[in-house]
Amino acid sequence: MTENKKQEPDYKILENVLNTAFIEQRRSRRWGIFFKLVTFGYLIALLVLFMQGNNQVKVSSGNFTALINLQGEIGTELPVNASDFRESLKNAYSDPGTKGVIIAVNSPGGSPVQSGMINDEIYRYKNEHPEIPIYAVIEDICASGGYYIAVAADQIYVDKASIVGSIGVLMNGFGFEEAIKKLGIERRLVTAGENKAIMDPFLPINPKHKKHIDELLTDVHQQFIDVVRLGRGDRLADNKDIFSGLFWTGEKAIQLGLADKLGNIQSVAKDEIGFEEIVDFTNYETFADRFAKQLGAGIGTTFSNFFYKKIYNNFELN
Repeated sequence: MTENKKQEPDYKILENVLNTAFIEQRRSRRWGIFFKLVTFGYLIALLVLFMQGNNQVKVSSGNFTALINLQGEIGTELPVNASDFRESLKNAYSDPGTKGVIIAVNSPGGSPVQSGMINDEIYRYKNEHPEIPIYAVIEDICASGGYYIAVAADQIYVDKASIVGSIGVLMNGFGFEEAIKKLGIERRLVTAGENKAIMDPFLPINPKHKKHIDELLTDVHQQFIDVVRLGRGDRLADNKDIFSGLFWTGEKAIQLGLADKLGNIQSVAKDEIGFEEIVDFTNYETFADRFAKQLGAGIGTTFSNFFYKKIYNNFELN
């Protein structure tokens, strides 16, 4: 004999459902408030970072050695660029306490244009303020565009294991013409101007275009050589490999005349400039700057910059 369970009234079932729904709604509301608070806190943090200025407060107790750090690759939108450097150098030379300037270089190179603009700016201030010496101190690496900058200094100091040199120019890319054939892809390209498709990676290399690129690289390489000869003068050794794109240790660079002495920031400030106190005038990029660049880079720039990047960003001092 089976026992029949007493069935709950319909209103009880409805009451349970409503209670459960109410509990879930309240739990969901609490999580919603939590995430809104987290988001609000994140936005406040962003606002604080945006309010920060570009330059740190410079504190000195009289006369000092001014420092400008050049760390990273060289390019308009990269850590080392002419705009930031110009501001840094202007502030350093404008301060009456500056008795000498050290440019600390740690760069593998990059844009020949930005490197040249920085080089020109150093010479301009040297001519306007001959009483204030300016020295380059090479840290881990000072290659290609980095060295293009360093040669404008009065003297170059290195660590014995620093990497120095790479005086040359390159333009790199890939060729995919055989790959698209195997994949059955037809290349459709329409241009106005017979040379507009120069260096297109999906077309076979054109001998005429190759000759033009060779001449262009040779011109820029010669500009680089002239800048090095101007900066180093008769300190350069008579060695054909100097301008071949090779690089050396700091110790060997001194022997070749690419650098002058062993030294670091502290030793140069103390022994050469005579003022141990160092004040950093580097125009550091703030979070706001980085955020703005990333935001701008993410809005409609991929296609508009494709052809520019294909040619120019692969064109470097190396």
